[in-house]
Parts: sequence; structure tokens; C-alpha cells
Amino acid sequence: MASCFRGGSGISSISSLPSLPHRTRLSVLPVKCLSSRQSRDSDSDSDLRTTPSPSSTSGFSPYGWCAGIGGVGFLETTYLSYLKLTNSDAFCPIGGASCGDVLNSDYAVVFGVPLPFIGMFAYGLVAVLGLLLARKSFPIGINESYGRLILLGSSTSMAAASAYFLYILSTNFSGATCSYCLTSALLSFSLFFISLKEFSVEEIQKVLGVQLCIASLVVAALSTSYSSIQPLSSSVAEANLPFFETEITTSSSPFALSLAKHLHAIGAKMYGAFWCSHCLEQKQMFGSEAVKQLNYVECFPDGYRKGTKIAKACSDAKIEGFPTWVINGQVFIVGSQWRARPVRPRQGIWLSRNESAQLNNSGILLVHVHSI
Repeated sequence: MASCFRGGSGISSISSLPSLPHRTRLSVLPVKCLSSRQSRDSDSDSDLRTTPSPSSTSGFSPYGWCAGIGGVGFLETTYLSYLKLTNSDAFCPIGGASCGDVLNSDYAVVFGVPLPFIGMFAYGLVAVLGLLLARKSFPIGINESYGRLILLGSSTSMAAASAYFLYILSTNFSGATCSYCLTSALLSFSLFFISLKEFSVEEIQKVLGVQLCIASLVVAALSTSYSSIQPLSSSVAEANLPFFETEITTSSSPFALSLAKHLHAIGAKMYGAFWCSHCLEQKQMFGSEAVKQLNYVECFPDGYRKGTKIAKACSDAKIEGFPTWVINGQVFIVGSQWRARPVRPRQGIWLSRNESAQLNNSGILLVHVHSI
């Protein structure tokens, strides 16, 4: 059979038409005839033009997934930020106390900024970029190409940071489990692979150098921030020590009592740790009665185990060793070094244990008080 419709070129001959009366006018319409197969192909093409593809009507786009994952990460870090601001403990379904130890450790802060705050910004940025790319709606000055590059750079930095944090978790918190850390790492890696999948091999080759630079800068920045964390001695670092009260067995001399009262009156503070042998030696030099007069701050009141965060009062005072005295704004760290030497640019000095003992008869720390 043939299928005919209007259009195309006209019929060139009408000689086969029957003769008609003289005054009858004949109108000839141009038609084009197609075979049945051509007609079916034409109908099929028409259906393809009018029927949307399944991928455009069902499921999320990759950038929609990025927006959703970024939203989940934003909620998680918002919760952790709230806990940080309110000084509350996190609910840890997996890991228990070890989870809290990780979240409250010194590694949860980068250059003085809590990690949850940084995470809120990063996940929020990814969520917004994912929404803009999914809707193909961008602010002035940003097109889709720039949006894709910013999303890839952001997810690369987050994945690099997560990899570094997993390394810290496995080396510095051996045996500890942090469900929030693992969840954040999973989200970051997912964002990276989804955003990377939207780039062709040629595009990846063009931006590979930039991505490696971003990852290197993130790792270098974290390493620099954490380099200031002073590790404890290996014997203490591996220990799990419950808190205990140290017993002072010596008696106080009249001068020790007078000195302790003077130190208390001028607001001097002694920062120490219950397991610190030098702290105990200094207390023994003062004697049991005089020690009660001192403003002593315990930096690990809940005991110590690997990853335990130092007390806030000690953290705020930037304590770097024990025992540390802060007298009229000056810092003095009593250690086991024999020769006196300056510490950093903070106007403090190291005093040896022997020097402290030699000063005991005339009053320990008396020289410090009179030199201020």
C-alpha cells in the first residue's frame, strides 16, 4: 500500500483522469506518496520527538545527588557545631566513649576553628552548587562550566581532608571508633566520585594538576595545624589512666606557707596533671598545708587515655608542659633540664628539678615572684 499526503512536488501528468464536462474546473493538489515502511519510520520519529526519555522523567540527576549528600553532611556538621557551642557530649551509637574522645580531642580544631564549623561551610557550598547545577540556574558571573569546576574542587578538598582524618584516626586513636567521622568520610568520598564522573577523560586530564595541588594544600594545611599539638611521652600516650588524687606526705615550712599565700593572693596558678612526677615533686616541696593554698588546675580531671582532650582551662592558657606556672601573665615551665633557657617568645624559662630543690630552703619560685 502507499500512503499519500499534501506536500512535496505536484503530479506532472493528469492524462489518466477521465474526461470531464467542458466547464468543469479541476484543482490538482500536490501530494507525495510513501511506502508503508517509510510511513512507519516517520511515525516512530514523531513519537521520539514527542515522548520524553525515561532518564529525564525518573530519578535524580548526579548533581541532584550531590545536593542531597551535601544536605545530609550539612545537617551532621550542624549538630556537631551545636554540641561544640553548648559544650555538650555527642550521642555516639557506635564507639561509645571513644567517639567522644575523638570529637573532643585537639585534632577536632584546625587553626583554632572547630572542624564542624568548617564542615558546615563545605557541605553547605556543595549542596548549593548541586542545586544550581541540577536546575541549570546560576548567579550572574557563574556559568555551568565554572559551577562544575568549583564543585569538583570542593569535593576534592573534602575527600583529601577525610583521607587525612582517617589516617589520624587509625594512628593516634588506635582502637577508637567515631561514627560521625566515618559518616563524614563516606559522604565526602561519594561527593568526589559523583562530581568526577561528570567529567570526560579529556576534561579530567586538563584539571588533574589543579586537583592534585588542591589535595596537597589541604594535607599541608592540616599537618601545619596539628604540628603544634605536643605529644605526650610514649609511656603516658599508650596508657589508660583513671584519675587519682596524689598524696602529699611532707609538712610545710613557715616560709612555704607564706609563699603559697602570696602566690594565691597575686592570682598565680599552677597547671599540672595527676600523673606528672614533676608536679608531685613541686607539691612535696611546698608541703601538704601549703599546697591547699595554691591555685592548682588539674588538666586531666577525668583521667587520661589516648585521645583525651585537655581541660578547657588548660587549653585556654595554652599549656604545653607540666607543671606550668602562670604568674602575673608570665609563663614558667618546670622541667628536668639542668640549664635554664627561654621557651618560645612567651617570656617563660625552664627550671631544672635540681634548681627547684636548691631554691626550696629559701622558697621555691621566690625568684620568679620577685623578678616580675
